[in-house]
Amino acid sequence: MTGLESREPLDLLVKGGTLLTMNGKAEIVENPAIGIREDRIAFVRTGTKELPAAREHLDASGCAILPGLVNTHTHAAMVCFRGLADDLPLMEWLERHIWPAEAKYVNRETVYAGTSLAVAEMLLSGTTTFCDSYFYSSSVARAAVDAGMRAVVAQGFIDFPTPDSPDPSRQIEIAETFVGAWRDRSPLVTPSLFCHTPYTCSTRTLTTIKETARRIGVPFQTHLSESREEVDIIRGRFGKSPVEYLDSIGVLDEKTIAVHCNWMEESELDRLAALGVKVSHNPESNLKLASGMAPVPKMLRRGIAVGLGTDGCASNNDLDLFGEIATAAKIHKLMEMDPTAMDASTVLRMATIEGARVLGLEEEIGSVEPGKQADLILLDLDKPHFTPLYNLCSHLVYAARGSDVTTSVIAGKIVMKGRRLLTIDLPAAMEEVRRIGARILADRAGNS
Repeated sequence: MTGLESREPLDLLVKGGTLLTMNGKAEIVENPAIGIREDRIAFVRTGTKELPAAREHLDASGCAILPGLVNTHTHAAMVCFRGLADDLPLMEWLERHIWPAEAKYVNRETVYAGTSLAVAEMLLSGTTTFCDSYFYSSSVARAAVDAGMRAVVAQGFIDFPTPDSPDPSRQIEIAETFVGAWRDRSPLVTPSLFCHTPYTCSTRTLTTIKETARRIGVPFQTHLSESREEVDIIRGRFGKSPVEYLDSIGVLDEKTIAVHCNWMEESELDRLAALGVKVSHNPESNLKLASGMAPVPKMLRRGIAVGLGTDGCASNNDLDLFGEIATAAKIHKLMEMDPTAMDASTVLRMATIEGARVLGLEEEIGSVEPGKQADLILLDLDKPHFTPLYNLCSHLVYAARGSDVTTSVIAGKIVMKGRRLLTIDLPAAMEEVRRIGARILADRAGNS
């Protein structure tokens, strides 16, 4: 008898409701019993007869149970800049507002505070894993661990001095130090490396960081073809499309996560598929910045793994992945002029098991199956917008809201119950970010 099948008491037993496993067979289990021992799912059964004793119980009656959502791209600490510079083109937004604000206000304390509030927002809306890239990445990782949140955390690189790296020549040292500090520090954190974009990072930076990521065995990330202007810059510099350029310098492979990918030629999509590159799709940020829209149906037809991301709160302005799910399902029907495109089950998989695949974590998270990490969420179905209930998967995509999530479990630990966060002092987190925002607002008023 394995440890998972042990007769020892369970740590947590979840009973009742309807389970969407998101496993390979897309099984839906009515009135399930989910046994959790330590951080793993011990079993998934139907019914409640002859169940082992458990130290803690969750009654999921009247609820949908599904794997915790996977947010494949965030800049969590940017909640501090939420609404700071809305309704602007991407380049103006970055160069005249965001980068100057980051240079002045970003430090270890603001990153920890902003990330803590972002994690609270994500937990309250069903996300249990997020993939982040920002400055002071150890502060991001600490905030995630303190909240019991699972995270892929990337140290970022760009070719000008940043708040946490005033000397860009120390790239390898910075990368190795960050990964070394977090590789085995917490099972909740997976370290990664991130180059901002192919137009803000030199060929040398891109190849150096990718070679370092490859050598030490961590994922590599970059924004790619987010705007038409970016594509024009790369073509002007190198005479190649962005994908052709990155492939020519050897940075594209199965451990590369390309974010956005809005302006893709057919040949570029073929190349991404052949190389096994994963894609993070961020529809609401792309819509708000009018930067373009990734051709996701074409990617999926080629077998490219695509997950959903919110991007940062400065360009979205929220971290509710259920909003991204609904937007992704609808916008691509319009883009394709086909109401059957991006059906509900496809999009829900993008937010769960496919998001896990993008992050290289599909063996651990993304579905509710024995042996996997016990990351799951409960949604209250006793709501007007779920009534009547004909197709649960469809309702979760087209009707659900983040506020429907009542309970979140990560690595077998209940981190939210009855919409009350158990690992974060939410009023304190909000007040700290309010203080940061007040300082920014006062400085801007003084400079106007």
